[in-house]
Amino acid sequence: MIENKAPGKDISDEDLASKFPLAARRGDEPRRQFEIAGVPFGGDLIPVMAGPNTVENREMILRTAEAVKKAGGHFLRGGAFKPLSFPYRSDKYFELREEGLRYLQDARDATGLPIITEVMDQNYVGAVAEVADILQIGTRNMQNYALLIDCARSGKPCMLKRHYGASLRDWLGAAEYMLLEGCTKLILCERGMAVPHTHRASSRFLLDLQVVPAAQEFCSYPVGTDPSHATFWAPWVKPMTLASIGAGADFIMLEVHPDPRNAAVDPLQPISFDAYDQLMLSMEAVASAVGRTVGRSL
Repeated sequence: MIENKAPGKDISDEDLASKFPLAARRGDEPRRQFEIAGVPFGGDLIPVMAGPNTVENREMILRTAEAVKKAGGHFLRGGAFKPLSFPYRSDKYFELREEGLRYLQDARDATGLPIITEVMDQNYVGAVAEVADILQIGTRNMQNYALLIDCARSGKPCMLKRHYGASLRDWLGAAEYMLLEGCTKLILCERGMAVPHTHRASSRFLLDLQVVPAAQEFCSYPVGTDPSHATFWAPWVKPMTLASIGAGADFIMLEVHPDPRNAAVDPLQPISFDAYDQLMLSMEAVASAVGRTVGRSL
């Protein structure tokens, strides 16, 4: 690692010393490694979190959990509470909330897969923590400090997604709030930046792969990506997933759905079970080339 001897455009030595000393990585000190639900983070393994954007019904999440596990995934992701860009709901555009949490628990009981799901409201931290192995803080809540503090105090591992307009400095500042309140198992997820050009009218964000090595240079906690939300377009998920592994991502989050075109939310971005199964094989090949693994036999 090259020592940061002068203030840079984004992060300075003063930031590392006084703004986020708990998150900061100094010199050549090793990056943090730990286990969540028996799955190692920060080492050679690249854990994969896969599942639907929204838990739509019990049968769907159980089918998805079985497919995720069969292909070699390590965590089931699914939204019981779902942040939507607009306030209107419909029969197709919905969230199951507490009912969705029960279905996630059923999926965990049936398959043994640990759960990652988003918590949006301080009032529901306890309920989500009873089911989830990892509490996900979504991009829109990255600087909702009261929520970050409550999630940290829950004692559960947490994933902090980067806001689509946030600098690395702001992202690590948000992480510091959680570390200061006792979160010992924190992972950071890049999920796309708002930029003028995204190469497709329906794609709102651009995956910032450069932030992976940048964050790893300045921060000691695992850093991963969410290519599904970043690209908002299923055909681009595979190349950006493989590129993420090449860039050094410590974990990958994917949106997988049994019937992508009829997904209740964001039907343009999920991949099918078959595509996910094949992607896991490709991921293993790229991971092997860089001295890592996703745990899927070629």
